[in-house]
Amino acid sequence: MPKNSKVTQREHSSEHVTESVADLLALEEPVDYKQSVLNVAGEAGGKQKVVEEELEAEDRPAWNSKLQYILAQIGFSVGLGNIWRFPYLCQKNGGGAYLVPYLVLLIIIGIPLFFLELAVGQRIRRGSIGVWHYVCPRLGGIGFSSCIVCLFVGLYYNVIIGWSIFYFFKSFQYPLPWSECPVVRNGTTAVVEPECEKSSATTYFWYREALDISNSISESGGLNWKMTLCLLVAWSIVGMAVVKGIQSSGKVMYFSSLFPYVVLACFLVRGLLLRGAVDGILHMFTPKLDKMLDPQVWREAATQVFFALGLGFGGVIAFSSYNKQDNNCHFDAALVSFINFFTSVLATLVVFAVLGFKANIMNEKCVVENAEKILGYLNTNVLSRDLIPPHVNFSHLTTKDYSEMYRVIMTVKEDHFPSLGLDPCLLEDELDKSVQGTGLAFIAFTEAMTHFPASPFWSVMFFLMLINLGLGSMIGTMAGITTPIIDTFKVPKEMFTVGCCVFAFFVGLLFVQRSGNYFVTMFDDYSATLPLTVIVILENIAVAWIYGTKKFMQELTEMLGFQPYRFYFYMWKFVSPLCMAVLTTASIIQLGVTPPGYSAWIKEEAAERYLYFPNWAMALLITLIIVATLPIPVVFILRHFHLLSDGSNTLSVSYKKGRMMKDISNLEENDETRFILSKVPSEAPSPMPTHRSYLGPGSTSPLENSGNPNGRYGSGYLLAGTPESEL
Repeated sequence: MPKNSKVTQREHSSEHVTESVADLLALEEPVDYKQSVLNVAGEAGGKQKVVEEELEAEDRPAWNSKLQYILAQIGFSVGLGNIWRFPYLCQKNGGGAYLVPYLVLLIIIGIPLFFLELAVGQRIRRGSIGVWHYVCPRLGGIGFSSCIVCLFVGLYYNVIIGWSIFYFFKSFQYPLPWSECPVVRNGTTAVVEPECEKSSATTYFWYREALDISNSISESGGLNWKMTLCLLVAWSIVGMAVVKGIQSSGKVMYFSSLFPYVVLACFLVRGLLLRGAVDGILHMFTPKLDKMLDPQVWREAATQVFFALGLGFGGVIAFSSYNKQDNNCHFDAALVSFINFFTSVLATLVVFAVLGFKANIMNEKCVVENAEKILGYLNTNVLSRDLIPPHVNFSHLTTKDYSEMYRVIMTVKEDHFPSLGLDPCLLEDELDKSVQGTGLAFIAFTEAMTHFPASPFWSVMFFLMLINLGLGSMIGTMAGITTPIIDTFKVPKEMFTVGCCVFAFFVGLLFVQRSGNYFVTMFDDYSATLPLTVIVILENIAVAWIYGTKKFMQELTEMLGFQPYRFYFYMWKFVSPLCMAVLTTASIIQLGVTPPGYSAWIKEEAAERYLYFPNWAMALLITLIIVATLPIPVVFILRHFHLLSDGSNTLSVSYKKGRMMKDISNLEENDETRFILSKVPSEAPSPMPTHRSYLGPGSTSPLENSGNPNGRYGSGYLLAGTPESEL
């Protein structure tokens, strides 16, 4: 035994040596309970090799299979954003050129940090609160902030599932209710609804029939009872899926994670057979190289990487914490990241194939309408028939013929051409009309499906796919809330989960007002983005710079059985923190330079108008950001000044399958001394609790060299109830 150890000092010196329970128990090694002096079963001695499964067994639930776990991670990471946000960003930011910054950031930020979250969750086997409390107690607020962000996201995300449920049930009729504008009867006269006539049937159905939206965020308009019922159904489904933890949600994942790929494959085949599909796909993959140098494109790509992989939410850590410690989480990180990117590209192909079909239809409609204008000008002698090429046939007018006729008229009637009100009817203009987020799913894509044969079938499949994509993400989001709270505060799982769903439903009523869509925009675009960026960068710093990258890599080598690539070392240590610091700075500058706003639907104009948030809404937005990030500095200050215990003096020992399971928390000093040294309080010094850092897999306890298989005191304790025990 080393001469400078505390045990040696106690045996060879009369001076008092201060040592905490955690210090002593950390030096003990796990042993076979049959060899322990505390074995009361009376079974015969003799060394037996402890089975590895027994050493790993504990009360924590575990996935039934590796497939179930992978599907859960895919279900959480692949969500509604893959279907509408990624295609929108491609369309907005240069088509195929957008894939370059996205792939670069996925490799240098996304995959390394996704691997990091998988690894710490699997290694420490706790939710986000327990993980970051263990890695760095002063940064333990990261876990609480993750829970708050998950709550914010879950509140509005389930509203989107409610919208999908509404459209799903409306799809069981032919023709689809958004395929034609409604007719309003005014006495004996029947006229088309003016708001619908000025916009389109699908746009009118979305804003008026579904949302019944108000003109601004300041006009509440009361609850939309249809969406309130749909929100109740959505939370009921989520509650039933997660009430039993992974025992219930794991089974749901088999369907909710796989079904969307079946639907996407069907839509891809159907979309490629549509007229004009190739035009849409070529338009999407035609790169606009100037966009690659735009800092805004890189910032949006980084944000999409965070949301796509679920970084910072805590759901990745929660799911990974139910794994065995010898699971190859490095392979999981690469696999899930690839599937996520593949899904985004697949969804983009489907969207642009369908939008190419829609663009051709709208372009043909434009040609017909403008050809009728030209015929009217010819009949009234405003235009001469000599301007019409002889081969043009108005009965079978093609887009090529119209373009030729348009150029001739524009050249000859240059001075008076604007007064004619003719449109060029270019296919590229239709393809360039980018529709963001919910508008892409509930307006553009929905309108395209009305032109499909058997359109109700495709509509049912599409919205059922959206429901399942949202459900998979909501299960992960709820795990990011419930798992760390249950692990930390030991609350009853079922009761707490049901309570969360009930609470979230009532708070979620904010989003089913007539102005609710504007609050969804506020939460989606602003309230979560900046806090998530802060959370992820602090996670990286906590592991790479405080806990230690070398130490973490050594533990990963022990856990995985092989050494991860040095690539991760440099990404975690240098590249990822630098990139995220730049991203955080850019996000703050963007928030300050461009005032936050939203697209409001003005009923009288039947058109969207961009409005800035009023002062009270800005105050609410700033409050949300502060609330989401506040636990981080609060916990840091409380633990820095020792106003909050870091739990290092908490003894938790376990008896299970040969391992002791006994919880002795916050022992009094006298009891602690008696428990460890088997002395009365007067015979032993009073130990002072100190925080103990993890020794690392390569560290050797001085007591391991004592020759006693059961440790210095023959008790063979194993800290199975604290994160250290699982390491």
